[in-house]
Amino acid sequence: QVQLVESGGGLVQAGGSLRLSCAASGGTFSSYAMGWFRQAPGKEREFVAAISKNGGTTYNAYSVKGRFTISRDNAKNTVYLQMNILKPEDTAVYYCAARGFPSITMTESRYDYWGRGTQVTISS
Repeated sequence: QVQLVESGGGLVQAGGSLRLSCAASGGTFSSYAMGWFRQAPGKEREFVAAISKNGGTTYNAYSVKGRFTISRDNAKNTVYLQMNILKPEDTAVYYCAARGFPSITMTESRYDYWGRGTQVTISS
């Protein structure tokens, strides 16, 4: 079993930055592809970004391209989401997820483990 714990959320003004972290334990982190998803109030959870097991391949949702960057440090069992030029529409609970395959996917159902989320609120 893999446990995932997100941190780094908070309240920032539009145009600001945040870096989310997701610490993994209980599994072989370097064998998992990782993803970030988010869920805004009243909306379904949506894909944000994903990274392959060795970090060589990443993919971002169109809505965050050029603003968000996913990265990972396998020595620290941690995946990050650097979020810049934040907008009010980025307000959501952000979740990290682990997939028991090395390749990335945007499909929520293909992730095996989930964290409990961290709240990100962007004020206008």
